[in-house]
Amino acid sequence: MPDNPLVELYRDDWLLAVHKPAGLLVHRSPIDRHATEFALQYARQLNGGEHVYPCHRLDRPTSGVLLFARDPATASAFGKALMAGEVGKTYLALVRGWPAEQGVIDHPLREHATDRRLKDEPQPLRDALTHFRRLASTEIPVPVEGYPQTRYSLLALNPQTGRKHQIRRHMQHISHPIVGDTNYGRTRHNHYFAERFGYSRLMLAATELAFRHPVTGQPMVVQGLPEHSFMQMLSIFAEGLPPLLSAAPPVG
Repeated sequence: MPDNPLVELYRDDWLLAVHKPAGLLVHRSPIDRHATEFALQYARQLNGGEHVYPCHRLDRPTSGVLLFARDPATASAFGKALMAGEVGKTYLALVRGWPAEQGVIDHPLREHATDRRLKDEPQPLRDALTHFRRLASTEIPVPVEGYPQTRYSLLALNPQTGRKHQIRRHMQHISHPIVGDTNYGRTRHNHYFAERFGYSRLMLAATELAFRHPVTGQPMVVQGLPEHSFMQMLSIFAEGLPPLLSAAPPVG
């Protein structure tokens, strides 16, 4: 097995928190039946070969904080807290344009069919709520879509519900799609960043989980800075980045 791409952020007798790089599946999935590397197996490696249990989802192209339980009972307890809305999640995203300084996106989303045979059948709508804050904004002298200049923003996002691709779909809904999003983004912006930085990635990173420890009951905050590729793309902001991002080294 190659070097472990996960970076350990926190460990105790019941939990293991890591930073997952963009492009790595959490576990085996129909998304890519040929994939051979998964965060689950690398977390097990960090756990001395013992089984671990994913506590929540993180899309393949999204990097950031990923929590595993070290036993089934802890995983079950965390899952109940997650379903009850007792787990806070914070993400950073680089988006097209200048959204409002803060806001709430209250827009129901249609479920994705889990069975491919039902993909053409209408799926139910579910409530979906996302809070956002604009942390920084910039305007660069590059005509990406025909205008002489192009605007981008860095957002902090807090999803209050857990629908599939919720943040990505909500940002598309308000016409501020995430850079690098091949499903819900804008192709010209994705191409510009790929050509400028030499690689492509979804500019969405999970940076914080806040919850009560499922065993001890103590308040917990697990944080992880974005990885190097994410921070490289933030160089478009000449100034105005939050102190935490501008002063600390990235993961990886």
